[in-house]
Amino acid sequence: MPKRINRAIELLEQGQPIYYTGAAEHSYEGGRNAAHTWADYISYEMEHGIWDLGALDAFMRGLVDGGPTRSGHRTPAVIVTLPTDGTSEEVMRANAWMVKQVLARGVHGILLCHAETPGAVRAFVESARYPFAKPAEGLGDGRRGSGGQGSAARIWGVSAAEYLQKADVWPLNPEGEILLGLKIENKRALANVEASTSVPGIGFAEWGPGDMGMSLGFTDRHDPPYPPEMQQARARVLAACKAAGIAFLNQVRPHTVVDMIAEGVLIGAGGQEAAEIGRKHTGRTMPW
Repeated sequence: MPKRINRAIELLEQGQPIYYTGAAEHSYEGGRNAAHTWADYISYEMEHGIWDLGALDAFMRGLVDGGPTRSGHRTPAVIVTLPTDGTSEEVMRANAWMVKQVLARGVHGILLCHAETPGAVRAFVESARYPFAKPAEGLGDGRRGSGGQGSAARIWGVSAAEYLQKADVWPLNPEGEILLGLKIENKRALANVEASTSVPGIGFAEWGPGDMGMSLGFTDRHDPPYPPEMQQARARVLAACKAAGIAFLNQVRPHTVVDMIAEGVLIGAGGQEAAEIGRKHTGRTMPW
């Protein structure tokens, strides 16, 4: 039986790398079809896609109706990429409503794109926490309000009261079930990466090679081999994640996944074949 609602967190706690895929279809049927995905979590893309909370709500209900997963979890974890950028604290405060609304749909995590400043990251974390959550040095009170817990609880399969206790950010709260991540994907974000990844409540970060490459003057360098400037940027983000004790997300391929794991990659993007090789390498036993 699963120990957690969020399968991604459960595996990271065990020191196991995790692997994700994208949501192929933003609809109820898309959720039903994804309920038995090979992936440990589903990335639900709203940064460049349509901001459609009705579709997200339907997708989450589809996951529930199509489940449970073979690992016994009610649904795979779902992490949403927001359309707002983490440009500054003021920008994040103004767009905190996005955090509240996607969490109320019952998702299990959020990825903040272009996380440029520690102030934006603190505002991001605070917007995902309730005011009664245990205080943490460097963070103010949580800003999430009452009202969305009922709809989220139905997706998680718990009471509203239970949801309020479980819906906190991990690893800041060891019992939390919400996973927050950062995209350090431009020069401004890179300049602050050590401070941003150290904000309590962040669980992972990535370097976003497509946007990072553009920021460094390259039109399209999403995939390796990378020029020296991009290699240095990646190394800095990886080092910052290790120093902060959070997971690093990176592309993995069947011929690179073992080396990536050895380097410290804990979240892999790259497809089922690479995931199966990685899982065998690390002795993964949890079904998928």
